[in-house]
Amino acid sequence: MNEKSHLNNLLLLLIATICLSTSGPLGNFIDMPTPVIIWWRSILAALILFFFCLYKGINLKINNKKDRFTFFIAALLMGGHWIFYFYALKLSNVAIGMISLFTFPVIIALLEPFFSKIKLDPIHILLGVMVLLGIYILAPEFNLENSQLQGIMCGILSAICYALRILMLKDHITKYNGIMLMFYQVLILTVVLAPTLYFMDTSNITSQYPYVLLLAIVTTTIGHTMFVNSLKYFKASTASIIGSTQPVFGIIIAYFFLNEIPTKHTFVGGALILATVVIESVRSKKK
Repeated sequence: MNEKSHLNNLLLLLIATICLSTSGPLGNFIDMPTPVIIWWRSILAALILFFFCLYKGINLKINNKKDRFTFFIAALLMGGHWIFYFYALKLSNVAIGMISLFTFPVIIALLEPFFSKIKLDPIHILLGVMVLLGIYILAPEFNLENSQLQGIMCGILSAICYALRILMLKDHITKYNGIMLMFYQVLILTVVLAPTLYFMDTSNITSQYPYVLLLAIVTTTIGHTMFVNSLKYFKASTASIIGSTQPVFGIIIAYFFLNEIPTKHTFVGGALILATVVIESVRSKKK
């Protein structure tokens, strides 16, 4: 790709990353059971994406049964990613919840050779270690005897689901529109999670709906769709390492809106993570 298109694609990927980073503060703030939040998030996003597909004339046809099965599994993985992630946020805080999720670039870098013909790039291991070091500096004090341990474990489970979903959809983004892919995933989640409405409290939606709308529109509809589309222009590991700025943006948002005050570790760890983004951005430009 030429220099101008490369910079444009990088800018769109960074905008997607900022949109996705709102999930941490919103997931921590919204006062409803996690599966109920995810159901509302899914059904609202499904409606928005459906009408957008109609407006843009996006083809919603799935070519074959194999792809239908892939979309179904990807939707379940996305559901697992969202649910485990929101439990991580509620069990700990925005910083630890988001930071524990961001083990996923390392997981992707290690797993990608098993999903494609791409060889394992040693530099991705080094960048992954840098990300992990940045994560450690961001949150150095893990009290393993309380809910923070549970939050970290949920965050890592979320990371595994997220990594597998990205790798499963990598080859399909060239055949299908990214918005169409996202539509089917949230549609499937809406059906799968519907039973939770019968045995979990849903009454708080009357006071929480503005924040659920933000989650559905900014985080889900805009952020996830733009991020999936970025896979057309970057390797999954490249997009994921660049997306590792999400905890930094999320912590900043939490500072202004939730009064979660960052420490000096936040700035040092965040700077280290941002360094990996710059390195990978420069490397991807040369390809």
